[in-house]
Amino acid sequence: MQGMEWSDLRYVLAAARAGTLAAAARRLGVDQTTVSRRIAAAERAIGARLFERVDGALSPTTAGSAAIARAAQVEEAAAALERDIAGADAATEGLVRITAVPLLVNRVLIPALPKLLATQPRLRIELIAEPRNLSLTRREADIAVRLARPKAGVALTRRIGRLDYATYARRGARSEDLPWITYEEGQSHLPQARWIAARNDGEGPLLVNDAEGLLSAVVAGLGRSLLPALVAERDPRLVRLGPPAVLSREIWLMVHRDLRDQARIAAALGWLADTLRATRRVPAAQSQN
Repeated sequence: MQGMEWSDLRYVLAAARAGTLAAAARRLGVDQTTVSRRIAAAERAIGARLFERVDGALSPTTAGSAAIARAAQVEEAAAALERDIAGADAATEGLVRITAVPLLVNRVLIPALPKLLATQPRLRIELIAEPRNLSLTRREADIAVRLARPKAGVALTRRIGRLDYATYARRGARSEDLPWITYEEGQSHLPQARWIAARNDGEGPLLVNDAEGLLSAVVAGLGRSLLPALVAERDPRLVRLGPPAVLSREIWLMVHRDLRDQARIAAALGWLADTLRATRRVPAAQSQN
């Protein structure tokens, strides 16, 4: 059968089961000419006739019987594959790869993960703490958490909340004497980096490339900085300086269109939405003015 198009076997099998070209065409939802043409293509590939036509009815030849048997095997294998795929999509199990900035992964998602795994023990979650935007199109991740509205593309996007920022220092420090801990130049495009830069009159002692570094530096007493309230308000070592929110960023979820209906993806999306919506329900800590 070298050179045969496997799709032609579907027409051979339908013709054998129906008994006539007209009946096969009705079953397949095509015209009779198409069925005849596809059977002829299969016969050319095999180099033998597959059916004898007697009084309008189709009777398989020896070669036809062999082709029909093979076609039935292919049909069953395809059906089994569809069942396996459908079962995998319907089951809440398997690996889900989620990417977000390191601070959200380490301080928000990981602490919330036991709740998800308690209800979905057959899930495996891979959390990718990455400040750059990984590509869903290239399947570097299944789901992405973004702090700005994503550009249109193959991914579905959904805004689920806001991340508030406020100024924090180490508890007990003299805030008026503290320098600003700032972002390095490569991160100067970030809204929070621009906010700090507009208020930083001098050269601070430290520049970092992400919010994890800012948090560690503030906890160490190296200075003050702008931090997400969701994280900082829960840390007893820190005290807020001033208003509870001086800047906010939108939180967006992204998922590839081809994955959105899979049960494992849906479960992870629901957990992410519930977890990150809680950013608006953080109890305000005592501030130091």
